[in-house]
Amino acid sequence: MKKYFNLFDLSQKVDYKTEVLSGLTVALALVPEAIAFALIAGLSPLTGLYAAFMMGLVTSILGGRPGMISGATGAIAVVIVTLAKSHGVEYVFATVILAGIIQMSAGFLKLGKLIRLVPHPVIFGFVNGLAIIIFMSQLDQFKDASGNWLSGSTLYVLLGLVLLTMLIIWGLPRLTKVIPASLTAILVVFGLVTFMGIDTKTVGDMASIQGGFPPFHIPSVPFNIDTLILIFPYAAIVAGVGLIESLLTLNIVDEITETRGHSNKEAVAQGAANLLSGLFSGMGGCAMIGQSLINVSNGARARLSGIVAAIMLLVFVMFGSGLIERMPMAALTGLMIMVAIGTFEWASLKTFNKMPKSDILVMVLVTLVTVILHNLALAVIIGVIIAALVFAWDNAKRIRARKSIDENGVKHYEIYGPLFFGSITVFNEKFDVLNDPDEIIIDFAESRVVDMSAIEALNKITERYHKVGKKVHLKHLSADCRQLLKNAEKIIDVNVLEDPTYKVVTDDL
Repeated sequence: MKKYFNLFDLSQKVDYKTEVLSGLTVALALVPEAIAFALIAGLSPLTGLYAAFMMGLVTSILGGRPGMISGATGAIAVVIVTLAKSHGVEYVFATVILAGIIQMSAGFLKLGKLIRLVPHPVIFGFVNGLAIIIFMSQLDQFKDASGNWLSGSTLYVLLGLVLLTMLIIWGLPRLTKVIPASLTAILVVFGLVTFMGIDTKTVGDMASIQGGFPPFHIPSVPFNIDTLILIFPYAAIVAGVGLIESLLTLNIVDEITETRGHSNKEAVAQGAANLLSGLFSGMGGCAMIGQSLINVSNGARARLSGIVAAIMLLVFVMFGSGLIERMPMAALTGLMIMVAIGTFEWASLKTFNKMPKSDILVMVLVTLVTVILHNLALAVIIGVIIAALVFAWDNAKRIRARKSIDENGVKHYEIYGPLFFGSITVFNEKFDVLNDPDEIIIDFAESRVVDMSAIEALNKITERYHKVGKKVHLKHLSADCRQLLKNAEKIIDVNVLEDPTYKVVTDDL
């Protein structure tokens, strides 16, 4: 019997043992987070567990990134908590269904490629902020039910078990990789607590996970325009947040595995998963970077691990709740702390003296927004906007003009750098209309006219020269640029064969 076989992806070899063991580990790690996120949203624990099952199963089968794990997430919980408190869980289900439809539409329209607009400093900031959030969220395990820090033997036992978990995860791969270190750590700590009767926090202390198969349920909401107006803003935010987190996680896993996922396919899969999650009593979700990193660090590279994780999670809910509820939280806390350490881009700290200051600013700002607001999507959007503005500012200063007068008394302006909305002020300052000779040539061979603001700037500069009776020749402009100029026939004198073929960005293009 061959060690490798293909599952849903004929180009992907699958190591059966690694995929199954990694999937089991991920399933164990999904339980406490699904419960915690459901409680954050003001919903029952089973709502989070059902979402984790449905999201994980559908995206593992249909998604564009084999090995990536999806489930109920804190980002989605934060968005829907207000709606859950004001209108109840039925409206949450309807919102998740609508969000899924929006995400599927984005995938079909191939909008997933927009993730390419996210600069690397933003990704660094996103990842570092997420790592800090994962670490800080584990600190709650060191508090009692009243929110006070643990002390005495209770604290020491918990710390000891957490450190033991981390030590096994760190050290075992240096000895053997036969079984995943994270699964070994969980089983060792579980066995130690069980057989020695150690009194420590367990999964059952959070909530019961006992339940049945996710029930099919059409949301009990009025199907009218008022309901749509109410849930659409929430659905749009859920869809946007889910896509941003999922596609960024896809990029991160791509870098780790040195392979390439499919963003549009992942968007469709995320939408289908949320659609089914809402129909099967789930709170919805998106890709989970922590569990995804657990999976790929265990060596999983195919769809089987995610499928196993989702199915095992459902098995825990339906048949193994009593056993899983006895699992020490210390083991899962240690595992997630190691995930946080592995998630943080330590290499980014070495770039502070090498990267441009603007990139460092973007990276740090995205990290701070992520940590302070716990809103990953907003942090990414802010980072992209700032990075775009910095890029525009830097390029606005790169416009140059080399000036010369030939033997015929004609003045030449050779323009260097992009001409766009940010550089038109500097561009206009290059010309001395009143003191220039009667004929000038503006050469764009080393420049590029980018947008309509640049076109308008060309119109204005030619009008200024015409008002004082001077002739202007614009050379090396693209065909569409010439068409957009108001006085094109009068002011352009150039060999068309030498013109560039780029397109000016306009509303019609």
